[in-house]
Amino acid sequence: MSATTCVIVLLAALLGNVACAQPDKTITHKVTFDIAIGDKDVGRVVLGLYGKVAPKTVRNFVAFAGDGYEGLKYEGIGFHRVIKDFMIQGGDVQKQEGRGSISIYGRYFDDETFALKHEGPGTLSMANAGKNTNGAQFFITTVATSWLDGHHVVFGKVIDGLDVIRKVENTKTDRNDVPVEPVIIKRSSVETLVPI
Repeated sequence: MSATTCVIVLLAALLGNVACAQPDKTITHKVTFDIAIGDKDVGRVVLGLYGKVAPKTVRNFVAFAGDGYEGLKYEGIGFHRVIKDFMIQGGDVQKQEGRGSISIYGRYFDDETFALKHEGPGTLSMANAGKNTNGAQFFITTVATSWLDGHHVVFGKVIDGLDVIRKVENTKTDRNDVPVEPVIIKRSSVETLVPI
């Protein structure tokens, strides 16, 4: 084999390894939400966050899931949009109906990465109003939603409590996908597993 051929083979192997490299899905934080529908506690959801892949997005989410930012936090607010066989959306800490936007970086922050995909039920992703309009709102998928890949930043997944997500998914909604009975995050807590 000639030297040129060896270089080409080596270069192809290196590029192949780079192309096949998987994002680091180390769970750096666990966020726990205790959920109620109306006056009834329906259970606990534990979210694992991928802080190695999307550190900026995870820091923003952790701020609102923990002590809050500028007096605003997820605890006490709800899921304002529920679409069966698609997703549940919450996190509007300002208006609690889907039109508010705030982040720890300003009103919006840029899409950080599209390395992770909307692979199936329980994917945690940022809601937005278009490119680079991330705030505090997020959604959790109830099915695979590949059409959202490249448009919404995935930064975590449900690691426990998918049955609770299903209860929320199946709650009665009005014609605008708003739950008839409020779906509220009664308690929210954060556990840091790996610093980012």
